[in-house]
Amino acid sequence: MLLSAEHITRSLGARVLLEDVSLYLDRGEKLGVIGANGAGKSTLLKILAGVEEPEGGTVRPDPNVRLEYLPQNPAYEADNTILEQVFAGLDDSAREVAEHEVKTVLTRLRITDFTRKMGALSGGERRRVALARVLTRPADILLLDEPTNHLDAHMTAWLEDFLKRWKGALIMVTHDRYFLERVVSRMVEVENGGLTFYTGNYADYLERKAELLEMARASERKRQSVLRREYQWVMQGAKARGTKSRERLERYEALKGQEAPEERGRVELTALSSRLGKKTIELEHVSKAFDGREVIRDFSCHILRADRIGVIGNNGSGKSTLLNLVAGRLQPDTGWVGMGETVKIGYFSQENPPMDPDQRVIDYVKNVGNYIETASGTLTAGQLLEQFLFTGDQQYSPIGKLSGGEKRRLFLLSILATAPNVLLLDEPTNDLDIDTLTVLEDYLENFPGAVVAVSHDRYFLDKMARRTFLVDGNGSVTETPGGYSEWMETFAAEGTTKIIKEKTTNTDTRKKEKPKGKEKLKFSYMEQREFETIEGEIAALEGELDQVKKEQELQGSDYLALEKLQGRQVELEGKLEEKMERWVYLNDLNERIRAQKEEGQ
Repeated sequence: MLLSAEHITRSLGARVLLEDVSLYLDRGEKLGVIGANGAGKSTLLKILAGVEEPEGGTVRPDPNVRLEYLPQNPAYEADNTILEQVFAGLDDSAREVAEHEVKTVLTRLRITDFTRKMGALSGGERRRVALARVLTRPADILLLDEPTNHLDAHMTAWLEDFLKRWKGALIMVTHDRYFLERVVSRMVEVENGGLTFYTGNYADYLERKAELLEMARASERKRQSVLRREYQWVMQGAKARGTKSRERLERYEALKGQEAPEERGRVELTALSSRLGKKTIELEHVSKAFDGREVIRDFSCHILRADRIGVIGNNGSGKSTLLNLVAGRLQPDTGWVGMGETVKIGYFSQENPPMDPDQRVIDYVKNVGNYIETASGTLTAGQLLEQFLFTGDQQYSPIGKLSGGEKRRLFLLSILATAPNVLLLDEPTNDLDIDTLTVLEDYLENFPGAVVAVSHDRYFLDKMARRTFLVDGNGSVTETPGGYSEWMETFAAEGTTKIIKEKTTNTDTRKKEKPKGKEKLKFSYMEQREFETIEGEIAALEGELDQVKKEQELQGSDYLALEKLQGRQVELEGKLEEKMERWVYLNDLNERIRAQKEEGQ
């Protein structure tokens, strides 16, 4: 055993985060920590790292154990160079031994100018420097708090492989479900002040969690059944005796006093949006450069009404620039961006907007409106906050008391409350817990408008995206059908790995490179199925629409029935229009695939 933490208790104001919990870590064990935002995951890691003291209990690492800790917001010296920051605290001989490894890891994390000052780096770059420092120090235990934040897909894949091969012990707070699936050997859930341990990876956790939940529900159903029977016995007149059985009465009181199993609240997102007309957003031959560097070059795109687009690329390649061009926040140097009159954009940016730490949570939402229209009806600001799991106490507490994930959830609430019909999401998975991510993914699946999401979260992209744009950093934007895994399959088949290539060539070198062949087009599995069935779906909608029109002719003066039928006609026409747009896209893609095959013959 490398580390033991016993009977740990820690509170935040009136809220108990950890209550008499214990944790033990064995050599070589890899432990994944999950839980809702604000449940106490980061607090648990700080206590294990010795950064915070518990109110009760003890933490005992083995005397010879070396421990390295990556917090969510690492401290740094602004005047240090990158190498000085990584080597801080090491003597000269240790620096010489570690220098090659440090530079290799920094390069993997896209930090190549080691002489830059820490104060001149972005927040994401500083966090990657801190990650490199932790990974290159001699250690027996790594404590990592959200290590994939601010990493692009390539860096995340590299870190996943690094941690899989890591021989030491690991405790990691993360929302990256592929990490939890592929790296960890045991999981712990922080919930209601306690810790629940699960053997295995994320899939094993989901299976066992579902079993435990069903067992708890079955026990509660049995308790309620017994209570009903015993209540009837208590209330009826005594038979053959003037008094009831004391033991049976005590058993009834004990059953009645038991608490039902507490099920964790779940964020509720209702698919509310404004009406979106036929014209959405079009980009025609758009280009954008910064300081002479072309980030987007001659890019054209038509965003469909029900589109689901994932945007990937290295950090700094231009993903957020593309999103800002779509949103109209940036104007292109050449080309144009057209936007339909009914388009209402909801922009969930990578960083939260400035929030007044002294402002009450409920007042932040009231800035959107005291009453908010949702798909399930009109809600007050307080009711909407309850759907997003903000308790009554939290609603009237200052924003400064919220955790990073809770602030992120509050920002998401404020975006969705405005009823957008086009959602632009820039790294939406940062700092959101897994439960909220799952609900968000379900919400996006049923959202009646268009979604464009920049993300490094491979699991999220696989669930959300129907087509993927790769922004390569040299101006090119390449489209492939499907999500992240399908993109990887496409480019692996062609022997190219654009997103993971180190950019070591300058512009002159690139000009001398041989032009690459055309990318291979293909349907994703879901698109193939959709293409095979969409004509039948269109025919069914047309048939139902004809029937509704015939019924209207037969109604005569029954205005109530006519109004209902006219509403159904508008609904069917909207669905038919969306299907036709999708049919045009799929047929166009099919023609291009067929033409490409004929060219290759």
